[in-house]
Amino acid sequence: MYRLTLLLCFLMLVFEGSVLAQDPQYSQFYAAPLYLNPGLAGSTGQARAGINYRNQWPAIDANFTTVSAYFDYYLEDYKSSIGAIITQDREGLAGLRSLSLGLQYGYELQLSDNLAFRPGVQVALYNRDINFGRLTFGDQYDPTTGAFLDQPTAEAFKSNFKKTFVDVSLGGVLFTRVAYLGLSVWHLTEPNQSIIDESSPLPMKFSVHGGFKFYLKQGVQGAGAYAKKVERSIAPAFQYRHQGKFDQMDLGMYFTAAPLVLGAWYRGVPFKKVEDYMNNESIVLLIGFTQLGAKDAINIGYSFDYTISKLGTGSGGAHEFSLVYTWPMRNPRKPPRDKLIIPCPDF
Repeated sequence: MYRLTLLLCFLMLVFEGSVLAQDPQYSQFYAAPLYLNPGLAGSTGQARAGINYRNQWPAIDANFTTVSAYFDYYLEDYKSSIGAIITQDREGLAGLRSLSLGLQYGYELQLSDNLAFRPGVQVALYNRDINFGRLTFGDQYDPTTGAFLDQPTAEAFKSNFKKTFVDVSLGGVLFTRVAYLGLSVWHLTEPNQSIIDESSPLPMKFSVHGGFKFYLKQGVQGAGAYAKKVERSIAPAFQYRHQGKFDQMDLGMYFTAAPLVLGAWYRGVPFKKVEDYMNNESIVLLIGFTQLGAKDAINIGYSFDYTISKLGTGSGGAHEFSLVYTWPMRNPRKPPRDKLIIPCPDF
């Protein structure tokens, strides 16, 4: 039995390139701006820090957990932006782990009074490994009852499966005061990601994303001297991704009635089948909270992916949380410059 288990583990590693050909994804992709497009670094015109967490298919062993933390800042005097993002992803029963640290730089080109372009670049360092300590073997079970015994296995196997490599990505966003269109290309060098000294290039990922924000009549929050106008808007948006053999599309809409944000999405490419099955993956529902202070802002979001693919609802869908905080770091004595802000949603 243990030999069969080891063989299965080995096959999993050999074919890891096909299993891992697709990067992790976020349903709240605009709440993970540096993960979406390096051109979005510094897009608020202020300092920003955020955390994203995703737990996909929690009800089965083949689940995925992804967490990211990032910081970015707009250098007003240089029309430039800097950012840093760290991402960790764990996959499957054996805990195949990918850890990356990316550094980003962007520059803003003012094309006209109501049109700007922000190109950006990321250089990232990746480290990948696997944890066999999460696997169990035949000698760890009672041969009579089949009960698990709390004892280490006597099996010996290679455990130093690790890989480190450098990766380069590019992106850009063209935008006005109410519309935006972005393109990002990840893994330009297609580095070898294999942890068993085989050839397994990480395929390039292409992402096209954009949308439009319709501003409605402003609402009022608070009363009397504490009353302030708050945003009311509808924002349809989309994202299309292609990587290796995978294609995916997110299409949906945000409704903002500050401090409440609601969103609904469809994910899939119904006109392209995957192994003779329709590519319908999930319906995504989002609820968020946005609060604007005198100068700072905080956004908190939760979304749930309701699985509509052949995998079914027994997988547990996907749960996702985001937290983003934005605040000014510029010299308050300097007069503010009139600059365009990308009207991306906050989630």
